[in-house]
Amino acid sequence: MELQALTAISPIDGRYRHQVQHLDDYFSEYALMKYRVIVEIEYFQFLADNRFFKLPAKARTFLKQVAEEFSPKDAEKIKETEKITNHDVKAVEYFIKEKLDLCDAGHLKEWVHFGLTSQDVNNTSIPLSWKHAVEYEYLPSILNLNNQFRLLAETWRNIPLLARTHGQPASPTRLGKEIMVFVERIENQVEQFINVPFTAKFGGATGNFNAHHVAFPRKDWIELGNNFVEVIGLQRQQFTTQIEHYDNLAAHFDCMKRLNTILIDFCRDIWTYISMDYFKQKTKKGEVGSSAMPHKVNPIDFENAEGNLGIANAILEHLSAKLPVSRLQRDLTDSTVLRNIGVPFAHMILAIRSIEKGLDKLVLNEKKINEDLEDNWAVVAEAIQTILRRENYPQPYEALKDLTRGNAEINKKTIQAFIKRLKVSEETKQELLNITPSNYYGVTPEF
Repeated sequence: MELQALTAISPIDGRYRHQVQHLDDYFSEYALMKYRVIVEIEYFQFLADNRFFKLPAKARTFLKQVAEEFSPKDAEKIKETEKITNHDVKAVEYFIKEKLDLCDAGHLKEWVHFGLTSQDVNNTSIPLSWKHAVEYEYLPSILNLNNQFRLLAETWRNIPLLARTHGQPASPTRLGKEIMVFVERIENQVEQFINVPFTAKFGGATGNFNAHHVAFPRKDWIELGNNFVEVIGLQRQQFTTQIEHYDNLAAHFDCMKRLNTILIDFCRDIWTYISMDYFKQKTKKGEVGSSAMPHKVNPIDFENAEGNLGIANAILEHLSAKLPVSRLQRDLTDSTVLRNIGVPFAHMILAIRSIEKGLDKLVLNEKKINEDLEDNWAVVAEAIQTILRRENYPQPYEALKDLTRGNAEINKKTIQAFIKRLKVSEETKQELLNITPSNYYGVTPEF
């Protein structure tokens, strides 16, 4: 069958393609060829800029246009050449050499790919495409989502909420503060993420500029290599084998895993609040919640997000564990694995979109939240026994424990009757009587 959305094996290229097809620009076979062409042309022009040869202005302008306007048709031409060469990077080299013939610079062909091994191109192209995907797609998405969290936290800042530890009623909190927990966690991980540099390997066949140095022994190839990699927006690793060591790329993957885990935690919390009826969900005309139960409005967006984040983490785990390991100066296992970095990336973008969609459906059910607070007066026992400790009242914890632990009949009347029997000052009694589950939520920093 012809490949289309209905016949694709991966849901990324099938069911969900309309949501992530823009990632083609970073992670497809076409994108890899495009970035290879960009790197090869940038290197060719870098050599000219450093007076290895004279590049006519016409050729420079033409080559810039080749890189900027690289098309799927160009990629198909390279693919046809690869059928002959059986080598993908060599096919890119031949593609650029053919372009030099078209701008009267054919005499400069042998400066294309000068002194390089394939991994000098791959280990700059892939980090560059990764950097662009992170900067243009991932970071804006995760930061925008976190901004949505912050806005919701502001909106729900003063909503008292029964907390639950171990699934049991606990000291009340505020809904806005509970959302801010996730805002802070995400901010911390994003800060760690952006401090990990985007690095590249560029140093010849085994990382020593062997061919470069033997051809031009008086040139400072270390400095030239550093400068070139900086020109394209990356940092050059100084000591490498034939490939980069991928440690920083693995660090990116590990940061993403932690961010995904935070989002999974968020999805499960919101899912639970929905199940507790703290949130209702907006319905859309024509939608079906269940094929058998017409009343249902399922929290599918948060469930879909959780599933996609789990898939992403499983793949990221393999990537971060495998890529930094290579036999001696190089084996080929990194090559096929690197071609999959777009897969977890796409699942993460899908998850973020699902969470955004789910958040847009939430309708706060304050009535249910307040009912739960009113049904759990036992949670103010902590407040009462703490004030009694302050007043040096004998064994306040034990007194409250005997009153509340396992007692299903605890309510406002029970608590206030207990307070009125206490042998404390009237001022202290009034202080205790003023405490309710709805106002006993402590303090938090400014949002």
